[in-house]
Amino acid sequence: MKRKYLTALTTVIFAAGLLRADALAQRGVGGPRRGDAQFATDRDTFHFLLANGDKIRRDVKNLPGGVETITESDDPEVAGKIQEHVAAMYLRVEKPSPIRMRDPLFAEIFRNADKIDMKVQDTAKGIKATETSKDPYVVKLIQEHAKVVSLFVKHGFDEAHKSHAIPKKQP
Repeated sequence: MKRKYLTALTTVIFAAGLLRADALAQRGVGGPRRGDAQFATDRDTFHFLLANGDKIRRDVKNLPGGVETITESDDPEVAGKIQEHVAAMYLRVEKPSPIRMRDPLFAEIFRNADKIDMKVQDTAKGIKATETSKDPYVVKLIQEHAKVVSLFVKHGFDEAHKSHAIPKKQP
């Protein structure tokens, strides 16, 4: 009798864990969501870059309407992953196909994706990107996102586990 009870209890706990994992995955936490076949590839590229932040240089220049960034590496593999990551993220903004929705800053960026103009150019060692908007609030979002990406490069996984505040809207 005790063994049947333990088996049943184990089954219930396992099923509850699967349901929770599925619910989290659908919100973009802990794994790929249904209908987003690219998610795992994008996550793996992001993790590779987080693990190799010490090989990445990043220059951010604030513009009146956004930012210009240059992100490069002398390591050819890292440079290729930078280009791959930026191209994938730009597609996600254009579609839109949101990720990191648990992070307030990223959720807000995707809510305003239609107001962001992006230009990306591969360099020999990475990318040069220009992100702009005519909306002053979205300009703040773009500039804050650039700061957070620089923090990802500097602090790796520790930074990626944090949530990032959205800038205040001016009345």
